[in-house]
Amino acid sequence: MATAAELGSKFTCFKCECKFYDLGAPEPLCPRCGADQREAPAPVAPPRSRRKSTAKKKRAPAKKAAPAPAKPVVEEKSLLDAEGDLLDSPDDAAEK
Repeated sequence: MATAAELGSKFTCFKCECKFYDLGAPEPLCPRCGADQREAPAPVAPPRSRRKSTAKKKRAPAKKAAPAPAKPVVEEKSLLDAEGDLLDSPDDAAEK
């Protein structure tokens, strides 16, 4: 089996994306398409994410939601007077 020194440099062709070793040749030519790898365009850095990494931040433990306060019981005013007769309006009950 050949060692890494015997294989030369490893390349990935910029045209056809073929992976190959140059085998120590003076011109690194792609065996599939024949492109000279020295003519490859400058590598473009991948865009950085604008999101902050959540792995670095320590998250606070989740807080349990407080139970909703109980609704107060509202007493309804009766539209009946003391004798059981129906009143005309709730204001009449306040007068008696």
